[in-house]
Amino acid sequence: MLCLYSQVNPILIFDNFCHGLGDNDSLRQTSSKRSRQNLLDSLRPLRRTKRRWIIATLEIEEEDKGPFPKLIGELFNNKSHDMTIRYLISGPGVDEYPEVGLFSLGDDSRGLVYVHRSIDRETNPSFLVRFDVASTSTGEIVDRSLLFLVNIKDINDNAPKFTKKEYNVTVKENHQRDEPVFHVTASDNDEGGTANSRVAYSLVSQTPRLKEPVFTVEPFTGLIRISGCPRYEGPRAFKLLIKATDHGIPPLSSTATINIAIEDSNTHLPEFTKENYRLNITENQMGGDILRLSVEDKDTRNTPAWRAKYKIVKGNETGNFIIKTDPDSNEGVLSIIKPLVYDGTSGKSLIISVENEEPFFSCDRGQMRSLREPPKSTAVDITVLDTNDAPQFHPPVLVLQREEGVKSGTHLGQYTAQDPDRVPNAIRYKVAFDPAGWVAVEEQSGILTTVEILDRESPYVNNSVYTILLYAIDDGVPPQTGTGTIQLFLFDVNDNAPKLVAPFLEVCEGTDKNSFQIQAQDKDDFPYAGPFTFHLVEGSENTKGVWKLGRNVGDSAELQMLRSLPVGNYSVPLHILDKQAFSRVQSLYVRVCPCLDGSTCDPEIAYASARVGGGAIAAILAAILFLVAGLSLLLWCSCCSNTVSKNDFPFIPSEMGNQSLSHYNEESQPVLSQDMPDARDHILPSTVYADSRKDKSQLLKVTTELLSRTVLPSPL
Repeated sequence: MLCLYSQVNPILIFDNFCHGLGDNDSLRQTSSKRSRQNLLDSLRPLRRTKRRWIIATLEIEEEDKGPFPKLIGELFNNKSHDMTIRYLISGPGVDEYPEVGLFSLGDDSRGLVYVHRSIDRETNPSFLVRFDVASTSTGEIVDRSLLFLVNIKDINDNAPKFTKKEYNVTVKENHQRDEPVFHVTASDNDEGGTANSRVAYSLVSQTPRLKEPVFTVEPFTGLIRISGCPRYEGPRAFKLLIKATDHGIPPLSSTATINIAIEDSNTHLPEFTKENYRLNITENQMGGDILRLSVEDKDTRNTPAWRAKYKIVKGNETGNFIIKTDPDSNEGVLSIIKPLVYDGTSGKSLIISVENEEPFFSCDRGQMRSLREPPKSTAVDITVLDTNDAPQFHPPVLVLQREEGVKSGTHLGQYTAQDPDRVPNAIRYKVAFDPAGWVAVEEQSGILTTVEILDRESPYVNNSVYTILLYAIDDGVPPQTGTGTIQLFLFDVNDNAPKLVAPFLEVCEGTDKNSFQIQAQDKDDFPYAGPFTFHLVEGSENTKGVWKLGRNVGDSAELQMLRSLPVGNYSVPLHILDKQAFSRVQSLYVRVCPCLDGSTCDPEIAYASARVGGGAIAAILAAILFLVAGLSLLLWCSCCSNTVSKNDFPFIPSEMGNQSLSHYNEESQPVLSQDMPDARDHILPSTVYADSRKDKSQLLKVTTELLSRTVLPSPL
């Protein structure tokens, strides 16, 4: 079965080509689930038969005013010659979405098709309707179904629509004519490809109105172009009214407003306000602004068309000057970055040019073009004024080499400066920095001599280098001072023997056969330093059977304790040699003390450096009693002198004996050696003289002082 549709021919004849659509009601259910396009694509011709449909054209125009229901066509099937039939209609617009109830059969025996209301083509442009024919008596479908596409005829009922009613556009003053300013578009919802939807554009008005329109619009594309040179100094804003019109009957149209703002471009060159400048600058002047150059520019302020760029095009070959733009005032700021030197000439002349950040444009034959105009320039004449320059040492840093230990008065060298002025001034020299006070300088000649012995191991020497600063002062007006640096390198000599890093050692009481690491250091440098050689001093009674040296490694050695020692202070004499065998004898002081925790001397009892027996205490008490008796005798002699005249008995001074207090570890047993500075014996004064003419109060004072100096050791 072949389905044909038309909107022109009044009658259509459908030859029945067997397609296999089905002759029962299941086709009606299947068709409702398929799309209209799939059903059309599924139709393919097969063999011809004698049966056929005849249908008057179903023609509907959108927005039809009626009256309704309105007859739109009639059906005929040749089955009506053989039996009594009735026609059936179904599908979209009948009993399916969209527009259910739009179509119906007014008389199902005659096949009259009616439409019941107006329809909008832009909503539903067509309907695929199904027609069937059935026996009136049995209700059975007696012929194959007919699928008919009902198209809705378009009328021009939609005007073109712009995407917006108003547009805002910015155009630079130097916009090129061949580039569109803006592209405006409008769309028409009428049937595409017809006159009803074809749109043309036109410029209705331009505000402000000029003799010649500045803007045009292309009719078919909607491109808005500029037709001349927009001048920022003229109108800076335009309002265009654009109309879009379709080609339907009657034509429909709509309008949109385009607001165009003209943005300033560089159409004016900056010009200096002065043709030349004159400056006086003193030589050696540095830093700060020396000149501000101003320009005039008629373009809009704070835009690339107005902002200036300055350049020194001539006269700055030695790089003394730099010029920058002040972003606030647009002035050129000229500064000195390298001091000028007075050479007796008239000075310098600088040529400075200026241009804008944006290229310069000009209107040429109705079109803006970029032009390479030479930039404006000005001259700056600079006179350099002579000043008194500071003397300059040559070289700025003088390196001298000497061996340490040289004596006072040794000549080190001569360090002089020159005056760079055209008429040199007299120069005198002065030591500015000499932290160790080793040198002096001859004021007129700059000759350096030593005033102290040079010592490489001084804390003022860094990596064998001693730094000295000299001043060279001229007699100009005002006086100027130059500074020179002397790096005095000192060669090392072997003038320092190795020395123990830690000369004190604490050992807990009861320690037996232990070893300790002792370390030495030498202020000299290689080859007058380590590795060191350690020896115990031969013949020392303090070391026999008690101390022994183990391995020597670099700057340290192992000291072995062979047996435990009682509490007390001891000294171990050592002989330490450097690589050149230079040495001296020194002692390692060892204190044996009680340790409550087994590793650290207890501070509360550490002061008791020796045990004192009962015999020692008795001897000390006897000495004190003897001292008291002697003082009593002196006091008695003083009393007797009051009754005897001076001429009768001449005074013979008496001398008290020297007395010392010795420490012992055990009763009647001396310590091996006790040389620690903090364990010195308390020694009484060697001699006391008593003058018979001294009063009693002075004698009592002496007695009290002597007693206060006597200390009784506490037994442990």
